Amino acid sequence: MKKRTLGQGLQVSELGLGCMGMSEFYGATDETESMATIHRALELGINLLDTADIYGPFKNEELVGRAIRGRRDDVVIATKFGNVRDTQGQSLGIRGDPEYVRQACDASLKRLGVDHIDLYYQHRVDTKVPIEDTVGAMAELVRAGKVRHLGLSEAAPETIRRAHATHPITALQTEYSLWTRDVEENDVLSTVRELGIGFVAYSPLGRGFLTGRFKTFDDLPADDFRRSNPRFQGENFERNLDLVREVERLARDKGATPGQLALAWVLARGEEIVPIPGTKHVRYLEENVGATRIELSSDEIARLDNMIPIGAATGTRYANMTTVHR
Repeated sequence: MKKRTLGQGLQVSELGLGCMGMSEFYGATDETESMATIHRALELGINLLDTADIYGPFKNEELVGRAIRGRRDDVVIATKFGNVRDTQGQSLGIRGDPEYVRQACDASLKRLGVDHIDLYYQHRVDTKVPIEDTVGAMAELVRAGKVRHLGLSEAAPETIRRAHATHPITALQTEYSLWTRDVEENDVLSTVRELGIGFVAYSPLGRGFLTGRFKTFDDLPADDFRRSNPRFQGENFERNLDLVREVERLARDKGATPGQLALAWVLARGEEIVPIPGTKHVRYLEENVGATRIELSSDEIARLDNMIPIGAATGTRYANMTTVHR
């Protein structure tokens, strides 16, 4: 597994592992299989594990903490705060006030069972609190040795600039894939490149849609949150399936799976970009890692860009888009 460098010299594997679905959102969970998936990821050279306090809620950090016990030095732990939920999973809004930043960090450290967090993100921007105040509190955590690097998730260019001026930002995490390319046209990607900030791409497989595994809406488990996602519903599903068929055709030509091709495309967008496909199964993890061995020519990249241009996907990526790019 090759390494890539995010901002501030933080080196991570070129492919990370999103752990969210191991505890919630994507149907039934299996802790034994999830633990095996994390262990296999480490064996394959993946060292960036991505979690958040709200996943579970709270259970995912505990799971990751148990999985890495005895292997702390092999792992770059990324977790997040700011999306607030109670123990029953009820959303309580977004908080970025300094008091909450400190409370959330201490709680995450305890659940993870570690003495520091390698990369600590503000999960969503709290527009009620100046970003300078939030990042200032995060910077205090760095000085206290509780956090090594700071990140933002789903922040707008001006917010990124103000945050970076307060304390160097190591990574911006935002959704990015063949069917989610808004960061290419809203100056988010160009801004982080200008400032030397790494880009961590979540949902690089389009929440699994780009793998070709879903042919009908009923292929989604009954308790899967994607059932409420606009891109997976009604006519949107059928139109987006046409995009996947285009990916499948080129994947066959490359001797790859559609998911591997989609990941290879993200990897080819720049050395500062690190995709973190999520999975809770060893077999899908191993398939994803296979994408790192696929090289796309400039003609193949152009073909994919033309097949699925910016804005090609039908439907918004969240039912409520008010909390992204703020």
